[in-house]
Amino acid sequence: MRKVSILLLLAGFGLLVSFKGDKGTKPAANATARIKNEGFNNSKVMATLFELTDVNGPRLTGSTGMRNAEKWCAAKLKSWGLKNVNIEPWGGFGRGWEINKSYVAMTAPYYQALIAVPRAWTPGTNGMVSGNAELVKIEKEEDMAKYAGKLRGKIIVFATGNTGNEGKLNFTPDARRLSDSDLLKQALDPHLDEETTNLNPMPKTPAASGRAAALSLRQKIDSFLLAEGASAVVSGGRGTMGTVFTSNGSSRAWEARAVLPEMEMGNEHLGRLIRLLEAGKTVALEMDTRTTFLTADSTENVVVGEIPGTDTLLKDELVILGGHMDSWHASTGATDNGAGTAVAMEAIRILKATGMKPRRTIRVVLWSGEEQGLLGSRGYVKNHFGDRLTMKLKPEHKKVSAYYNLDNGAGKIRGIFAQGNYEAEPIFKEWLQPFAELGASTVTIKNTGSTDHISFDEVGIPGFQFIQDPLEYGTRTHHTNMDSYDRVSANDLMQASVIMASFVYNTAQRDKKMPRKPLPKVDASPTSYLR
Repeated sequence: MRKVSILLLLAGFGLLVSFKGDKGTKPAANATARIKNEGFNNSKVMATLFELTDVNGPRLTGSTGMRNAEKWCAAKLKSWGLKNVNIEPWGGFGRGWEINKSYVAMTAPYYQALIAVPRAWTPGTNGMVSGNAELVKIEKEEDMAKYAGKLRGKIIVFATGNTGNEGKLNFTPDARRLSDSDLLKQALDPHLDEETTNLNPMPKTPAASGRAAALSLRQKIDSFLLAEGASAVVSGGRGTMGTVFTSNGSSRAWEARAVLPEMEMGNEHLGRLIRLLEAGKTVALEMDTRTTFLTADSTENVVVGEIPGTDTLLKDELVILGGHMDSWHASTGATDNGAGTAVAMEAIRILKATGMKPRRTIRVVLWSGEEQGLLGSRGYVKNHFGDRLTMKLKPEHKKVSAYYNLDNGAGKIRGIFAQGNYEAEPIFKEWLQPFAELGASTVTIKNTGSTDHISFDEVGIPGFQFIQDPLEYGTRTHHTNMDSYDRVSANDLMQASVIMASFVYNTAQRDKKMPRKPLPKVDASPTSYLR
């Protein structure tokens, strides 16, 4: 009788362990099924994206739109039942900035409304300004002399070296998905494969020294145009078919140098102005731009929410997921990075809605300041876990198992970058097996940069970014006036939400934290990873 009781007890214990799921590497099948069911049949990810983008609008860090988005995200997390929801300061940012009005048109030789967007952190015209356009081509500092005394009251049409090149016919599709050969090549260890495949192709940029020289020259040109009494500037860059890739025209710093009002214009419209002026025709323009510098509060924030852990020994440990809320100002930032924010929120909503009881605490953090150099995540990591410049670590550092990030557009997940963590590689391969039929099976040991997982990796906390289909990210939506809700696939975001939720839950359930690489060495001048 005693033997039977012991056997029954052991059997019951075995059933309990089975229900809780495998606490090693292999994911629990019942948990994966529940996550898939909730994520595909009761998804809220597009509703979240709609509120974040169409309703809240552009979310440049420091703007009113960003503040509104923080409040909305925090309220939504609370409504889903998350605990410890907070809008948490990470540090000072500088001046906020936002657009209140934007208009530019050609009035001679005929009227034509023009596609253009004010450059961030540039002043407005403070009412309508009009005047003849003046073509300015300055490739080196000495070129400025020929324009001295000729620009007062003029609206400058600034011709850069690549103006006109963007107007060539393009026979390459804007959107693409990763092919099997792309993924197979990416999965190869970089020590065996010297060539690399760029999964999310972005335009090549000059080396740091070239960028610094170009910035220095542009600053001198800006000061020259201001001193000469010009009224405003229109300029252009990359982009076709009305797509304008936006940027900042001055610094967010309190002591930023004065510049003229400036608008970045669609290349087809800018090209027309240049051709007319080069042909000696009189071109007149009118502009009315109103922008506001927000200086009442320079403190910026992240939004935090949690599902508390349930294991007595592990509940103080953390699994973190996130994406950055901030966007550029020309559109509503749906693919960069409303999609990643919505997916991170949906992933933790799925886990809450399914009643999962994670052993470790799961924390979602939604960043700001990413576009200015990972400022929000770096500030948060410094406040909680350690200083990347000194490698002085805080007690919380050892409690984090991993951070998972999504920020390469709105494409579905195809795998994950192991970020040089060889011990994580086989774990991730096991976790992706249930999603092979959804197109996600690739694990690459390679590193990827330029987004918020880097802030964790810099201090030795496992930080990971998922591999995503690029779609139109590099060609049409990344930092452009076309980055809107319309460019997002609901199926892709549902798939990404399910996979992110599964990875986070599996990490929370492991007996051990995720394996770590050796701590980075102190670097007096670490890579900035600016985008």
